Amino acid sequence: MSLTIALLQLAAGFVLLIWAADRLVGGASALARNFGVPTLVVGLTIVGFGTSAPEMLVSAFASLRGNPSLAIGNAVGSNIANVGLILGLTALIYPLKVERITLKREFPVLGVIMLVTLALMWNLSFSRIDGLILIAGLALLVGGMVALGLTRGNKDPVTATLVEGVPQNMATRTAVMWTVLGLALLPLSAHILVNGAVGLAMIVGVSDAVVGLTIVALGTSLPELAAAAACAFRKEDDLAIGNILGSNMFNLLGVLGIAALIHPMEIEAVLFNRDLLVMFAITILLFLLVWRRSGPGLINRPTAFLLFAGYIGYQSTVITHAVAG
Repeated sequence: MSLTIALLQLAAGFVLLIWAADRLVGGASALARNFGVPTLVVGLTIVGFGTSAPEMLVSAFASLRGNPSLAIGNAVGSNIANVGLILGLTALIYPLKVERITLKREFPVLGVIMLVTLALMWNLSFSRIDGLILIAGLALLVGGMVALGLTRGNKDPVTATLVEGVPQNMATRTAVMWTVLGLALLPLSAHILVNGAVGLAMIVGVSDAVVGLTIVALGTSLPELAAAAACAFRKEDDLAIGNILGSNMFNLLGVLGIAALIHPMEIEAVLFNRDLLVMFAITILLFLLVWRRSGPGLINRPTAFLLFAGYIGYQSTVITHAVAG
């Protein structure tokens, strides 16, 4: 495979993957709503899974192909990009207020999920049992979100983010068409993207993990970037934060869980010793910088610049290491 073909496959895979995921989520959400499923439940299930659909499909195909480092790098790299790149850039546009409930609930829940992931990765492998544990955690998370959503309604930031993504006036025939088209194109686009990513890694002479942590993680995070930037322009702070934290939870539980269920994976030591620790560090840094003893927190421009600079520094380290190695 030539470099040009690999890059074209990557570009085509990204565009098709993101478009197909958007069509599938929109169609399936409208279909469920038209058949009487409450909007809240649709948002917390179909739309919730849809936020991580690109990462899930790419990691699933990477696992099927026997490229576990690409699968893991995609999930971990996407979480780092979500905090460092997306929240960093978004808050540079418009400083984001972080509600007290988010500081007291969403951050600790994400922290617990990260610790569980760390414990499962400790032996540098992901077994199908580990995958089942993560998927069970995802089921508990969605169940808890539905219960809280039914109690609090759209006052919850993560719930509001997901409910907002449910189409309100889509005809059933149109919803069926988009659902079928999305189901058909998602696997195809993920296959094209993974082919391009693996081919690029072989041509450039770097590991699958490096491509997953950099190009693939950035590409699959583009929907979150667009959504967060739109929320910032509309001054919907909670939706921007909820979008990112919810996506990171789904990435660790769903993306890694599905990949491990499909094929047990060995984990490169560098993914554990460097990249997982960077994911912890940047998430903890975000929490410490926005924490307030009382009242809402704030991701101000200095904090945003620090997060963004940290992401750029991390990416530079990954690429430098890969080239030097």
